Amino acid sequence: MIAGSVDARYSSHDLEYVRDLGLVAREGTVRMANPVYSEFIPHQLTASLRSGLESMVSPGWFVNDDGDLDVRGLLTAFQGYFREHSEFWVDRYGHVEAGPQLVLHAYLQRVVNSAGRFTREYALGLGRSDLLIEWPRPGGTLHSNPSKHVIECKVVGERSGLERVIREGLQQTQSYMDLCGAESGHLVVFDLRPGKTWEERIFTRGPEPDQPPITVWGM
Repeated sequence: MIAGSVDARYSSHDLEYVRDLGLVAREGTVRMANPVYSEFIPHQLTASLRSGLESMVSPGWFVNDDGDLDVRGLLTAFQGYFREHSEFWVDRYGHVEAGPQLVLHAYLQRVVNSAGRFTREYALGLGRSDLLIEWPRPGGTLHSNPSKHVIECKVVGERSGLERVIREGLQQTQSYMDLCGAESGHLVVFDLRPGKTWEERIFTRGPEPDQPPITVWGM
């Protein structure tokens, strides 16, 4: 669910167990039972990761002199962190699609929760998750016309290919930006296919001329 995947790699007994606990909806598609659990469950899954980040990442590093959030600087720093630590955390979570996204969620939350708001949306069956960062504008408040930044997460599969994932992701990011009224969008593409070097995986593509303000971040 966190990865937005249609790949049901779980047993029917596991599904019944979390439904009995009330974490997953009883009827219809497999989805979290309510918005509270949509936030609470990833928060619990990343507890140990967030604890380690407290000594490694300072929110103040990514706040500009005028108080605005440096989203580009934040994602650039995450690229370095993910390159160094991804193998441990992705293996720990045991899911090649959800693992990278949980690591990203935890890293962003470490910074954004210091003064802003972090919202998750799960695009079930579409192979992505949507994140929305809201941050107070210089001289403003979080509750009065904050700046909004969409973070779209995608994972490159064995059959999908990088460029196809980027094309689809750009369309999805723009759609979510329009829905939220966001001023910038960032498409984070995780490519953990065997044989790929970090030099191939790590890249940044700036917004194209006359196109929506979306930056692509390769991981």
